[in-house]
Amino acid sequence: MTTKAAAAARQEERLTDGQDLGEWMESRVARFATRRYDWDVLKFQADFDPKYRRAQMRYVGTGGTGKQSDSNTVPSEHFTFSTMVLPPGCEGPPHIHTDVEEIFFMLRGSIRLTIRDGDSEWETVLGERDLISVPPGVYRGLVNEGQEEALMCVMLGSAKPVTPSYPPDHPLASIKRQA
Repeated sequence: MTTKAAAAARQEERLTDGQDLGEWMESRVARFATRRYDWDVLKFQADFDPKYRRAQMRYVGTGGTGKQSDSNTVPSEHFTFSTMVLPPGCEGPPHIHTDVEEIFFMLRGSIRLTIRDGDSEWETVLGERDLISVPPGVYRGLVNEGQEEALMCVMLGSAKPVTPSYPPDHPLASIKRQA
């Protein structure tokens, strides 16, 4: 599709929805002042073990947490974007995204990230302004070993990623995810 044809298609979509350019663009802005940390979206993990406590602040789409919808986000077309807070001593359990690449970009603090592919394991520490792109199909887990909150941006490469799963031998694999 040419650039001109794509622009015409976007304009037609906007007009069908009854929006002018300003209204359409405002619907694509997610302001920090209107966000809140969602400590409940992964609460089923923290209820199992407090070390899994963390919060998501959604901006584009709902991410891979299993949250079905959030009217306070920019609708996702090609990827999701959120921030994640990981308190000191807490961790994101090993999980796999079978369908999407996952990006972690550290804003504050640091995390130890472990990647597992079959019997192979690789580990790194990500600090402020470090980024990693984790390919689909490998397990990833992270832990905040520092004394301050770790704050990171998380992007997933799909408008609605498949909900991740845990290694079969991990205790969370048998826990029912709450809707």
